[in-house]
Amino acid sequence: MGWKPTGRPCYVLDQARLRPHEPPASTSGFIYLTIPNPWAARFAIEEEFRHGPQNCNIPLLSSHPHASRRARCLSELLGTYLLVLIGPGTVAAVSLAQGITAFEALLIIGFAFGATVAIVILLLGRISGAHINPAVTLAHTIAGKTSLEMFLPYISFQVLGGLLGAFTVKLIFSQFGSPADLGTTKLASGVSLPVGTLLEAVGTFVLAMSGFVASLRVHKKPGEAALIGSTLFVIILALGPLTNASLNPVRSLGPALASGYLTNLYVYLIGPLVGGLIAGLVFRLFERSRIGQWSRIVCLC
Repeated sequence: MGWKPTGRPCYVLDQARLRPHEPPASTSGFIYLTIPNPWAARFAIEEEFRHGPQNCNIPLLSSHPHASRRARCLSELLGTYLLVLIGPGTVAAVSLAQGITAFEALLIIGFAFGATVAIVILLLGRISGAHINPAVTLAHTIAGKTSLEMFLPYISFQVLGGLLGAFTVKLIFSQFGSPADLGTTKLASGVSLPVGTLLEAVGTFVLAMSGFVASLRVHKKPGEAALIGSTLFVIILALGPLTNASLNPVRSLGPALASGYLTNLYVYLIGPLVGGLIAGLVFRLFERSRIGQWSRIVCLC
């Protein structure tokens, strides 16, 4: 169906909530409804959708790209770069500091990761969703919130961003004697490989589910950023002493390749991906089935 800009306000009907939105950069795969007075029809549409979506004569949409494919990929690259630069960079810096207790170091590292993720969501969330994590991208793809065609591009640019961030950390700390691990993730003594993998999966599951909850219930980027960043901070406090709480394959892959420390790397690849996979399946099973197949997005312009 063809579409041309009308100059009228644009709205998105998502989860029975009509909210203003800029016209999308790409019209591929969309159905647009032109209505003379969107505000006059807003509440009637929302009520009909809530109380009888199966009888509501509204077209279905499978996705709503907020920006061009190129912009989204570059957003993921930049966001992942910042995450790996600041997160593992903070770990490397703390390892050089003197007089800091283990708990103080954990607080600093947890805050660095949580705050970075929150800031990236605020800055880039409207462009790409700010996944900056292959496990999160997997969860969103399984849940139907990210199109399958963007799965490999997202992950490719996340890996590239992680590698660039890790080698930037290596370049910076080479001037200070360069900590050998460069913020790599390691299992604590006494934590077996299966247990470590399970803990990473559980932590990633909780993190991914917090993102789903934020996107469905909060509806404002500052609130989403605060919820997801706080969740990551708490998970790091809980799992940091055991697995270093990677929860992100590229967060571990980048520093591992930059430092050459590859021991047990697969724990931090398999665990988070399994956690993201389960989170996506759980969301798809419970949330989508509860709302029903008519809970897709409609663009009203």
